[in-house]
Amino acid sequence: MSETKIYLDNAATTKITDNVIEAMLPWLKEGYGNASSLYSLGRKSAIALNKARAQCAEALGCDSREIIFTSGGTESDNTAILSAAHSARESGKRHFITSAFEHHAILRPMERLEKEGFTVTYLPVYENGIVRPADLEAAITPDTSFVSVMAVNNEIGTIQPIKELAAICRERGIIFHTDAVQAIGNIPFNIHEQGVDMLSLSGHKLHAPKGIGILYVRDGVPLAPALLGGAQQGGRRPGTENIAAAAALAEALRASEAGLSEKTAKLLAFRGRLINEISRIPSAKLNGDPISRIPSNVNFSFAGQESETLILKLDLRGIAVSGGSACASGSLDPSHVLKAIGCTPTEAKGSLRITMSDLTSGSDISGFLEALGSILGQAPIRD
Repeated sequence: MSETKIYLDNAATTKITDNVIEAMLPWLKEGYGNASSLYSLGRKSAIALNKARAQCAEALGCDSREIIFTSGGTESDNTAILSAAHSARESGKRHFITSAFEHHAILRPMERLEKEGFTVTYLPVYENGIVRPADLEAAITPDTSFVSVMAVNNEIGTIQPIKELAAICRERGIIFHTDAVQAIGNIPFNIHEQGVDMLSLSGHKLHAPKGIGILYVRDGVPLAPALLGGAQQGGRRPGTENIAAAAALAEALRASEAGLSEKTAKLLAFRGRLINEISRIPSAKLNGDPISRIPSNVNFSFAGQESETLILKLDLRGIAVSGGSACASGSLDPSHVLKAIGCTPTEAKGSLRITMSDLTSGSDISGFLEALGSILGQAPIRD
C-alpha cells in the first residue's frame, strides 16, 4: 500500500491541526471530569464547556444559548428535520421543501417522512447546481412548515443563495434550515446575517476531530430533541458532553475564521489553475458553476473513465481524491448530485472530486496534475 503524499479529499475529512490537538489535550488528560458533577473537577469541565460554546457562538455570529453540541452533521441534520416533523404533526402543516441534491443526511429523513404521509418538494438545481429563489417561492403552499437547503453542495461545491432563501421563509413564518457542513471554514458565514433558523456543521471538515458538530437553533424556534435522557444542554441534546471535542471545535472555528482571507486567496489561485489545466483534457467536463463555488472544490467528469479506477491509480501514486461524497462510498448508483445537474450516468460514473484545505501546497497541485495527465494518457499537465 502506497503512502499518501498528496491529500486532496478535504471535503471528506481534514487533518487535525496541532493547535486543535493542543486545545484538546488538557481535557483528555487531567481535565476528565463530568461537566454535570458538582465537585471541582466537574465544575472545571463545565466552565470549559461553556467557554467552548461561547467561542463557537462568537465565530458563527450567534448567541451561545443557540448552540447545541452534537456528534456531527448527520445528527444535526436529522434532529432539525425530525423536530420540524414533530411540530408539523401538531400544526397539520406537513409540507416540507428541500433541494434535489442534498446530503443523504437530509434526503433519507425526508424519504422516511414521505412514507409517513408528509409531502416533500425537491427543488431543481439546474446545470450550474444552484437553487433559484423563485423556485422556492413557487413551491411554498399554505401547508409548508419547513425548508432545508444546503449552503454549499458537498460534491460540486456550489454556493447557494441562503440569505435570499431564508428571507423568503422568514416572511412566511416557515422554519429555514441549512446544512452548512461544507460552508463553515470555506466561505464567510455569519448566522444572524444570513437569517437562518437552524444550521448544521461538522468539526472534522475544518481540522477538528470526528464526532463533534453543532446544531444552531435560533432563539424562539421550537426543538423536539432526537435523543431522550438527562438534562445536559438544557435537555435539548442529552448525554455526557465531550469536553475535549467541544474545545477542539471552538479552536478550529476560531482558527478558520482568523485565517479565512489568506486561505481564500491561496485556494482561489489553486482552483483556477486546476480548472484551467484540467479543462485542456479533451475528455474532461467541469461539474457545477465555475465561479459560484467554494475555493477549495473542483469536480470533473472524464468521458470513458470510471471513478474507482482513477482513484485507485492515483492512490498508487500516493494521491488521495474521491469520486464524490464519502457517505455514498460503495454504492453502485451514479451520484444523485451529478444526476441532478444533468450529467448522464456515464458522466456521473467518471467523476473526480478534488478538494483542498489551507494545508494544500502548490507542489500538491503540480503533483496531482502531472499524475492525472499521465494516467489519462495525456502529456503531463504543467505550468
